[in-house]
Formats: sequence, C-alpha cells, structure tokens
Amino acid sequence: MVEYNHLIFEISRQGRVGSSLPESDVDKVDINNKLPKHLIRETPAELPEVSELQLVRHYTALSNKNYGIDNGFYPLGSCTMKYNPKINEDVARMDGFSRIHPYQPAETVQGALEVLYELQEELAVITGMDAVTLQPAAGAQGEWTGLMLVKAYHKQKGEVRTKVLVPDSAHGTNPASASVAGFEAVTIPSNEHGLVDLEELKKHVDQNTAALMLTNPNTLGLFEKEIVEIANAVHEAGGLLYYDGANANAILGKSTPGKMGFDIVHLNLHKTFTGPHGGGGPGAGPVGVKEKLIPFLPVPRVAKENGQYVLDYNQPLSIGRVKGYYGNFGILLRAYTYIRTMGPEGLRQVSEDAVLHANYLRKKLEPYFEAPYSQVCKHEFVLSGSRQKKLGVRTLDMAKRLLDFGYHPPTIYFPLNVEECMMIEPTETESKETLDAFADVMIQIAKEVEENPEIVLDAPHTTVIGRLDEVKAARQPILRYIKEEAEKKETVKT
Repeated sequence: MVEYNHLIFEISRQGRVGSSLPESDVDKVDINNKLPKHLIRETPAELPEVSELQLVRHYTALSNKNYGIDNGFYPLGSCTMKYNPKINEDVARMDGFSRIHPYQPAETVQGALEVLYELQEELAVITGMDAVTLQPAAGAQGEWTGLMLVKAYHKQKGEVRTKVLVPDSAHGTNPASASVAGFEAVTIPSNEHGLVDLEELKKHVDQNTAALMLTNPNTLGLFEKEIVEIANAVHEAGGLLYYDGANANAILGKSTPGKMGFDIVHLNLHKTFTGPHGGGGPGAGPVGVKEKLIPFLPVPRVAKENGQYVLDYNQPLSIGRVKGYYGNFGILLRAYTYIRTMGPEGLRQVSEDAVLHANYLRKKLEPYFEAPYSQVCKHEFVLSGSRQKKLGVRTLDMAKRLLDFGYHPPTIYFPLNVEECMMIEPTETESKETLDAFADVMIQIAKEVEENPEIVLDAPHTTVIGRLDEVKAARQPILRYIKEEAEKKETVKT
C-alpha cells in the first residue's frame, strides 16, 4: 500500500497504458489545418502513464483519505452536514431523469418539468413565499440572485437604494453578496444576548436601505425574538427583508420566513434537504419571493398551462437567467425525493430532533468550555475556547486533536464576535450514542489541556500528515506537480 501514498506521477512509467482499444477506422485529420496555431501543443501533455489497476487503486486510496458524512460524525456548525438518504440517489439515477437533455422540447420532458414545478410549489409552502425559482446553483448565488431582485424591485419603483444591512453574526457570504450586487454592506451589531440590537438597527434604517439580510435562527443558533419589530422597522423605511436559509433546518414545519415578515428567502438544498456536499458542488440555492417580487424572478420559469408544463420566458421585468438551463437538476431531484419521503410531519420532526440534539450536546459540554450564550438554542450552538486559551491552548489546537479520534472538527473562529469560537451542529440524523461519544472526546480534550497540554499542542498524531504551516500554505500554495522533483526521486530509487 506504500505505492498509493505517492502522487500518481510518481508511480507513472513511460509506455505503460491502462486501456486497450481497437485501431480506429476513422481517417486521421491534420489538426494543423483545422486549429489556430496557438491552440496546438508543441509537446505532448505530461500525463501519468499507469495501468488500469494502478489507476483504480490510486483513486480508491484518495477516496479513503477523504472525510464525509458517510465516514463519521460531521458537526460542522452552520452547514447542516446531515445524512443523505440513498433513496435520493436511486431516484436521481432513474433513466427517465438521467438520460434526458435540457435542450429537448418541453413536450418530451413533461415528467421532469412536473417534478420541478411541484418542487417549486412545495418550497413555496415550506418557506411561506408565493413563488420560487430553482435556478441558483448554490446558497451564495441564491443570495446574489435575491439581491438582484431587491435592486430590480427598487428600480421599478424609481428608487436608487445603496445600503444592505447585515448583522455582525451573519455568514461571510452575506456582505460579499451585497458587495457583488453593487450595494454597500453596513454591519449591525449584536446585543448582549447575541441577537440583533434593535435600537442600533433603527439608527441605520433610512431611505437608502435596500434590504436587511438576516438568518433566523442566527449563526449563534439563537432565534431572533424581535423579528416582527425588526421587519416592521425595515418595511416602514421601504426596505425589504432577505432570509438567509442556511439555518432552515431549525424551523421546518414550525415556522416560515413568510410568517416572520421576510420578502425573499434562499434555501440550501444541499444542507436542509439532503443534497450531497460534494467537493465544492454541485449545490442548489432556490430563491422564494412574496407576490410583489414575482415579476422579477429569473427566466425561464416552470409554469403549468392548460394541463401542460411549459418554460415561460415571457417575463419582461425579469432579472434574466442566472444559471445555465434550469438549475442543478440532479440536486433538485434529491431534494424533491427527500421532501416527498418525509412529508409534513417528517419535516417537522427534523427540526424538533435537530433542536433537541443541539441542546442535549450543549448541556453536556458547557461545564468544560466557556458558554457565551448559555440559553436554549435551536439547531446549533457556540462554545468558546477562551478558558483553554488562558492555559496556552487555542481552539485550533483542540480542533486538530479531534482528528486523532476520527471526528471532523466543528466550525472554529466563526462567527467572529465570539472569542476562540467553536460552532457545533449535531443535526437530527445522529444517534444519542454518537452524541455521547463525541461529548466524551471533547471532555477528554478539555481535561488534557489542563493535565497534559503538549499532547493537544502537537496534535494531530494519527493522520497521514501532521500539522501544516497554514499561513504559508494559504499565501504560497503549490498547485502543480514539479516534474524535476519526481525525476530526482526516481534517480535516488534507481
């Protein structure tokens, strides 16, 4: 197995092939006469030369080094890394879905369009909105789409509003999305309870306020109890309320952004509705809106006319297309399957169990770490490693130590308004035994900090590589294989 701890270029041997194909019966074409000179290679591509078995073992070894929800507990706060039911995968692979093409005429893909239409309707009910677009490819793109809807809405009214208000505990994508959409992001501080400071908010709301971006429950896992007053303050100034749906796992079947006074919402289907978080994508970030914003939704919209499902491009006020085709169809299928499998009662139980698990774990861990907001939380909660920091051990060190026990660490140092923050979300899909085992390890690490801090400071001890120089890795990344280094190693071996 030593061989498969190396780069694939290191096991490459000249002339070795991993395939056996018959001679082509197609006449060769001189590409020099077909392509511009700058597109033609002067030397062959430097690709590894390995056998099929070596290739299979290489990628299998890589997959074994990866960590995912199917490997173990993944308490990544604010990302809802919960189990992805395999029935979702079965449905997404059905021939009627996987073997169609987005350029087919609408009349030949009525089943697919029916699923998209029904998913739109279901998400509208779940969020309390009046219409939904499935186009955005991720939560961040959903945020941007929502803000472009905000801009289009105010423009149609003849107004130019420049500010988007963002709480200090918001996800980093919120101010980034506001900036990309051309707005000025204005930070609203939290009060001593970890909630939006209503009086500070009122000081910043004025005729230039385009929208307030808010997550409820917020990133600290706390429900904004003054949400009605917050909504009224923004609406009275003519602004809109935008709901970041990253934490929707906490409110399924219990409340909706629509009831709270929000005008726009995005959902992360790869969080709340069990689409896989795969290597940075694909994701899905549908956006729902209240009636007054429907004319601005992206096109095409999936509509139903005379018993047929159609793609409606006739929306003159639309902000246009935001994603190729009609969204990430495979992820949408998985979410549709999950929603139909769970039903209203099942979705309600999701939020109830997620909240129960978070509070159970919070109570077990609070005696061993600082708890800046020791109160009933929703689906996630925050602890602080400030107590351990006084002993010379930081939150980062404890996160590295967790790797030795086979756990993915929780989110650390976020949100920024909590010193040495650890944000933990157990989700509803974990068992009590898993929660207890994780709590026992966290408690053990807290005791190690007091009794044997070196074992934590030097962690991890059991991983393939130890602790990296993270600053250097971020500022001086080496993203390509250096051929000369491989040749030196080969010379030494020889």
